[in-house]
Amino acid sequence: MTIGRVNPNFSLDHQEITGLGDVYYNLIEPDLIEQALARKEGRLGKGGAFLVSTGKFTGRSPKDKHVVKTDSVTDTIWWENNAAMSSEGFDALYQDMLAHMKGREYFVQDLIGGADPKHAINVRMVTELAWHGLFIRHMLRRPDREELDDFIADFTVINCPSFQADPAKHDCRSETVIAMNFDRKLILIGGTEYAGENKKSVFTLLNYLLPEKGIMPMHCSANHATGNPVDTAIFFGLSGTGKTTLSADPDRTLIGDDEHGWSDNGTFNFEGGCYAKTINLSREAEPEIYDTTTKFGTVIENMVYDEQTRELDFDDDSLTANMRCAYPLHYISNASAKATGGHPKNIIMLTCDAFGTLPPIARLTPAQAMYHFLSGFTSKVAGTERGVTEPEPTFSTCFGAPFMPRRPEVYGNLLREKIAEHGATCWLVNTGWTGGAYGTGSRMPIRATRALLTAALDGTLVAGKFRKDENFGFEVPVAVPGVADILLDPRRTWDDAAAYDRQVAKLVGMFSDNFEQYLPYIDDDVKAASIS
Repeated sequence: MTIGRVNPNFSLDHQEITGLGDVYYNLIEPDLIEQALARKEGRLGKGGAFLVSTGKFTGRSPKDKHVVKTDSVTDTIWWENNAAMSSEGFDALYQDMLAHMKGREYFVQDLIGGADPKHAINVRMVTELAWHGLFIRHMLRRPDREELDDFIADFTVINCPSFQADPAKHDCRSETVIAMNFDRKLILIGGTEYAGENKKSVFTLLNYLLPEKGIMPMHCSANHATGNPVDTAIFFGLSGTGKTTLSADPDRTLIGDDEHGWSDNGTFNFEGGCYAKTINLSREAEPEIYDTTTKFGTVIENMVYDEQTRELDFDDDSLTANMRCAYPLHYISNASAKATGGHPKNIIMLTCDAFGTLPPIARLTPAQAMYHFLSGFTSKVAGTERGVTEPEPTFSTCFGAPFMPRRPEVYGNLLREKIAEHGATCWLVNTGWTGGAYGTGSRMPIRATRALLTAALDGTLVAGKFRKDENFGFEVPVAVPGVADILLDPRRTWDDAAAYDRQVAKLVGMFSDNFEQYLPYIDDDVKAASIS
C-alpha cells in the first residue's frame, strides 16, 4: 500500500516526475497537520482546527485560468470564457515547474471526484504545501485504504505556489497560472496559495467530461428529505449566495454544498467535504457549520484570531471577506453517507440581488428556468474573487461561468431536458437586498428565506396564490405563513417607489442586453420567456 514517505527518485506514474525531495504519500489528517506545523505553514487552533493564511491571494484568480488549445478540444471549449494556452507554452511551463520542484518536498493525495462510481474519476493531487493536502483530502472523496494499492490516476494536478510563471515564455497572463491540458491529463497551478484553486480545477475538469455522457454537472448544493432520497432539492448559486447555508437544513439530509452531477440515476456529490464562508457565522443561525470550526482537522482560512486563546473572530474581515472553513462532509450530523439522492423534485436558483429589486422567491416555468440559468444573474460577493471589495451585480451563466469550459447552451439544454423528463419545479430565490439597493437596503432575512424554502419544498407554496410580476414575468406568492407580506412585494419595501421603478427598469435592461448573446442558440419558447 502506497502510504507514507517515498524516496526522492520516485516517479509519479505517467507524468514522469522525478528528482523530488521526500514525497509524502496519502498521509492521514494527523500526519498532514504535524507536517504543516513543522513547516510553519499555519497554527493549531481550538479543537485541533488548522489556522492558515493564504498570503497575497485570498480568492480565486479566474482570469489566470487557461485551457491548452489542442486539436481534440478546439471545437468544444468556450473560448470566449476560457483563455487559450498553446501546447508550446504549456510544455515550457511544465518543464520549468519540474525544474523548480527538484529536491523539494511534496505531498500526494490519491482521491476521487464523484460519489457515483460509474462516473467518478481518479485524481492525483501533488501539493507543495502540507495543508493543501489536508484541504483537498477534505474536499474530494477518499478511496478505501485497500483501494490505494491499485489506484491509477485519470488526471494529475500539481500545485506549486512558490513557482512563478513567465507570461512571455509560458503563454499566460501573469505570474499566477492555472493551466489545464486535457490531452496530457494534467493541471498545473502556480503562484497562488489559495486552496480553492485545487477543488475548482477538478470541478472544471468534470464540467468538461460529464456532458459527453449525458450528465449535467452543476454548481449547486443539494439535500433530500430525511429518509426519502426521492424528495431531492438542488440549490444553484455562486459563492456567497447561500448554497452552503441553505442546504444545511437540520430537517433534511445534506448531500453536498457545492458541486454535483445529475445522471440517469439521480443526483450525486462530486466532493467529500464542504467549503463554507465564515464571515458573520454564528452558532445561533448556523450551529452545525459553526461547530465545525473547532473540530479536528478543519482548515480555517484567512480568519483573524486571538493569538493567545485562538478564539476566532467571525466579524473581522480585515484579511478578507472571503474567510472560510473546509471540513469533511461527515462533520455535519445529517449528511448523507452515500452523498447521493434522487432526481431533483425542486430546483432552486439562488441570486444575490444587490439592486434590491427581486422578490425573495418566485416560481419559474421550464422556459423561464432555462432563461435564468443561462443568465445567471447575481452579485459577486466581496472577497470571493481577487479585487472584489463590495457586491458587484454580474451575469455568471449557469451560476458558475468561471468553471464552465463548454458553451453555456450545452449545460442549459441538458438542464432543460432533465427538468422535462423528471418534472422538477423551479424557483428563483433572492438572498440579496430588500428595502433598497446595497448601501441603502438590508440583506434578506435568513429566517424569511428559510421559511419560504420550507414552504416550497414541502408543497405548501405550490398550493397558495400567486401574482404575475409585471417586470420579470414570473409568479410570486401573495402570502406565505411566517413571512411578512410586504417582503414578497419588493416595491413596497422601498421608501421611494419611484426610485424602485428606476432601479428595476435598469435591471430589466441589463437582463435584456446580456441575453442577446444566447438568442441564436435557443428555442422560441425560451425567447418568449426573455425579460425585456
